[in-house]
Amino acid sequence: MVFKKLLGALGVGGPTVDTVLDGGPQGLAVLPGGALTGRVELRGGSAETDINHITLHLVARVEADGQGVGGRDAEGFVAFDQITVGGGFRLGQEEQRSIPFTVHLPWETPITELYGQPLGVVLGVRTELAVSGAKDKGDLDPMRVAPLPLQEKILEAFGTLGFGFRTADLELGHIPGTSQSLPFYQEIELNPSPQYAHVMREIEVTFLTTPAGVEVVLEADKRGGFFGQGGQDTLLRFGASHADAEQRDWTAEVASWIEQLATRQQQRGAMGYGGQQGGFQQGGYPQGGYQQGGYPGQQPQRSGPGMGGVIAGAAAGVAVGALGAYAIGEMMDGDDGGDAEAADEDFGGDEE
Repeated sequence: MVFKKLLGALGVGGPTVDTVLDGGPQGLAVLPGGALTGRVELRGGSAETDINHITLHLVARVEADGQGVGGRDAEGFVAFDQITVGGGFRLGQEEQRSIPFTVHLPWETPITELYGQPLGVVLGVRTELAVSGAKDKGDLDPMRVAPLPLQEKILEAFGTLGFGFRTADLELGHIPGTSQSLPFYQEIELNPSPQYAHVMREIEVTFLTTPAGVEVVLEADKRGGFFGQGGQDTLLRFGASHADAEQRDWTAEVASWIEQLATRQQQRGAMGYGGQQGGFQQGGYPQGGYQQGGYPGQQPQRSGPGMGGVIAGAAAGVAVGALGAYAIGEMMDGDDGGDAEAADEDFGGDEE
């Protein structure tokens, strides 16, 4: 994808910048923790210009519960990383210069697609060009992120067990008690299989990825009125190592996670308490390392078409949603500066 922005701070005759991600118009799908490559194309204006720095901002469109007007939910862009790829030189009149770059994505970078089908999550790159004390940023250049093998195995296991893809979004905030490092987290929402439909309305899956493995956070959204109580949510977390992606029976492993989550959900309902959503139930994630394999009990026999088929079936509606989010984001986007650490404060449509 290519974007061009005339530097409004310099007026007519100023330099222009095009940022091109490798892979053609659609770009290459990058993995979390992987390398995003491309080049920044500069063209000088009607006079020589001192280029102070060229900085790439990785941005994500996120939701913030209750932070909109009147306490409604809000949406906006948040920067989650920035990398300076050049600067400290003079760009001549009408001079053309190409600056290649390689940017390593944070390991927690959300995924935007599964088996090539979009999930409705919007990530992108903005290029900031600082010239003679003035700064200006280009338009959003969409970025594709595919799941790591371990993430794909886990999602495929949910599909095999009969869970269906509902939607995916990014939530501003931090999950207490986790190793989360970004100012937001991804929720992949799944419809339950018939076996668990009476216990939970949906399961939300969050991946908190590190170089060693993935911390998997599962949240069960309980059906209101079950056991005569109001709807309550249960959270459990589990660990998995990248090295085990091809070594373990992930269908059996995920089945054990779901069974633990469903059991805890039923216990909470039967005991008539809900607790706070901001904490984890005990059990399901041992101290000091990733949970080791094994399924304690009989494995559910139900199987489904796999998450790939489920995602493909929902692709049309999700794709429309992604385009809509992108258009709204561009209209809401501002030109305020900042960095990833101030993302929470600047939320409200302004990109860092």
